[in-house]
Formats: sequence, C-alpha cells, structure tokens
Amino acid sequence: MTDTASGAGTALHISGLRFTHGGSASDRFTLDMAEFSLARAEEVLLVGGSGSGKSTLLSLIAGLAQPSEGRIMIDGQNICELTGADRDRFRGKSIGMIFQTFNLLEGFSARENIELALLFSGTPASEHRQRTDTLLERLDIQRPDAMPSELSVGQQQRVAVARAIAPRPTLVLADEPTASLDPDNARKAIDLIRESCREDGAALLCTSHDPSLKESFSRVEALQ
Repeated sequence: MTDTASGAGTALHISGLRFTHGGSASDRFTLDMAEFSLARAEEVLLVGGSGSGKSTLLSLIAGLAQPSEGRIMIDGQNICELTGADRDRFRGKSIGMIFQTFNLLEGFSARENIELALLFSGTPASEHRQRTDTLLERLDIQRPDAMPSELSVGQQQRVAVARAIAPRPTLVLADEPTASLDPDNARKAIDLIRESCREDGAALLCTSHDPSLKESFSRVEALQ
C-alpha cells in the first residue's frame, strides 16, 4: 500500500500494524500493514476478497479490536493507547461508522438514531436538534419519526449516513455499505456517502469487494 500523507493534515496514519487471531496454525489469521495514510477529506476505496481482512482492519481503526503491534493515529491520537471510556469518547467524536447492515437502533426513530450519535460527540446539547434537522433536510429523510423497520432499505441507508457524519468526524469508515443493495442503488449510496463526507470535510475509508465501484474513487488500495 502507498503512503500519501503522514504529517500535518493527516486524518489516519497506520504504521507497523499487526493483528493475529486464532490459536492453531490451521485457523490463524494475520493482518500486516507496514504503512498507510489517509489525508483529511481524502477518499480511499479498500478492495479485497472475502477473508482478506477488510472488516478486521476497520474494526482495528475504530478501536473495536486491539492490534498485537503497531500504531493507529487518528487526528494525531494513537487510538491503541486509549482504553475504556476514553476510547469510546474519542470514537464518538472523531470516527463515523457505516455498516453493511446499517445497525440502526430499533425502538428509536430515524431522528433519535441521529441524535443519539451526538450524545457521544462532544457537540453541545443545545446544538443537537439543529444539527439533526439540518441533516434530515440535506439527506432528504422525509420520515424522521419512523422506526427503522418502517423504512425502506434506501431510507435506512440515508439515516445511517446521517448518523455517521452527525458528529462532524475526522474519519468515516464504511464497511461494505452497498453489499445488500442492487447495482443502481449501490451507486446512489456510494455517491451519497462521498458527497456527505465532502460536505463535512471528513476523510472516507470505504471497503468493498464490488469491482464496479473502483471507477468512483481516484485512489484504490488492495488488501492482500
């Protein structure tokens, strides 16, 4: 992988990363990454076959898993050094996440799913409603009081994007966000994610095994 930015203006910088999972040699998985950087507001598509470690890498970057070795610097902070509540607070403020299955919270409306993301972002409570309403309008979420189960797949996708960018994160991680969509809606979803990140100045790291998405990104990296 190429290293395009490691100084000022870097949203993500990884160095000497190693992650090993599994005990015996037959089921052991190892992910190694010597160097990788993502500049602020840059977009990168990370491709690789099933089992190549794309989702694992995003979990490591988000601080949901701990590497065996190496550093993961996000906005100048080594997330590997943070633990417990400090890591959760940093994630809530600096990292937006879009999942393949959206992971919207049932029992909470579309609006409430977005507002909940702001609770952990450091955004003043007095600004939560305005920020939420701005995103609802911008992303054309026309049923803000509907529960996730009452929304179409496309509508759920928009809510998931709004939730990810609501805290104005440094970095957005999108893990196979089009895997459950048909080709036409997949293209629309990627365009929506990219446009939303650009408008908020967030760097985007998107994983996919869909080769048709490569033409949408000027920078594509392969995970072997």
